[in-house]
Amino acid sequence: MIVLGIDPGMAIMGYGVIESSNNAMKVLDYGIVTTPSGMNTPQRLLKIFNSVDDLIQQYSPDAMAYEELFFNKNVKTALIIGHARGAAVLAGARKNIDLYEYTPLQVKQAVVGYGRADKHQVQNMVKLLLNLREIPKPDDAADALAVAVCHIHSSQNGRKLGSR
Repeated sequence: MIVLGIDPGMAIMGYGVIESSNNAMKVLDYGIVTTPSGMNTPQRLLKIFNSVDDLIQQYSPDAMAYEELFFNKNVKTALIIGHARGAAVLAGARKNIDLYEYTPLQVKQAVVGYGRADKHQVQNMVKLLLNLREIPKPDDAADALAVAVCHIHSSQNGRKLGSR
């Protein structure tokens, strides 16, 4: 099974691609997609969509996993991230890939074993679980790999998008 993990963001969207076979995980790719703040919103969304579409073309994932949006006090920021997440989700839906979302607590629980783990603990476990020499940088890429690991560890428990 190949899983594409996404850490949604408008300026920086993290992605991680992991192949799982016989209880072993192998990183195929990870990184970020950036869109400059001076670019208009429709063009930024198109860049995100096209970038995720390119990843799908390259790796043919069986599933895409996203972190559920955390709505903080800044509603405008949440809406912008929601737009970016929607562009990425649309790229997966267009290719009929199964889409799953996980709460930050579920990701931490699946990766670290503790739902209140801090960011550094999650990053260290991503490094260990994926047998990497160093913690993936930037943080957005490490977070996307954590989401993919979460899906692999708990794919039966994930909430498939559109199944509500």
